[in-house]
Amino acid sequence: MFLDRDGTVIEDVGYPSDPGSVRLIAGAAEGIRRLRESGLAAVIVSNQSGVGRGLFTMADLERVHERTSELLAEAGAQLDGAYYCPHAPDDGCECRKPATGLIDRARRELRLSLDGCVLIGDKPSDIEAGTASGCSTILFGGAESASSQPTWRASSWDEVVALLAPTVQ
Repeated sequence: MFLDRDGTVIEDVGYPSDPGSVRLIAGAAEGIRRLRESGLAAVIVSNQSGVGRGLFTMADLERVHERTSELLAEAGAQLDGAYYCPHAPDDGCECRKPATGLIDRARRELRLSLDGCVLIGDKPSDIEAGTASGCSTILFGGAESASSQPTWRASSWDEVVALLAPTVQ
């Protein structure tokens, strides 16, 4: 499963640069743990344009990622990988969602099959990237747009788990 970070795994606080501001979304750690136990890899794919906009540094991004990983680990969950696009929206990169560069890189480097993959995110660009990569998609609490029709919708991590692994206890 490919996971957007802000608004899906951690609370969206704008441009997070302070590890002290990191708060997991309710149920995220438990949901990730349960889905990994059912055989799914968990990989973050996240646009972080605050770096490209000069709002925070790559070192800040790494510290926020480390804190996210620590909070997940405290609850028994872990990530298999994390891929971030640090570019500003107008940079024309191939990794900023809705482009598929982050997913393509994760798939290649982690040797993941896209068979049965799912992208979980809260924004239309997440859904568009997942769809373009051949993934099923779950819109997590966000709003659809005309260009992004998710496979499923979920408003909680319990719903995500129920959709993806109904037999997981």
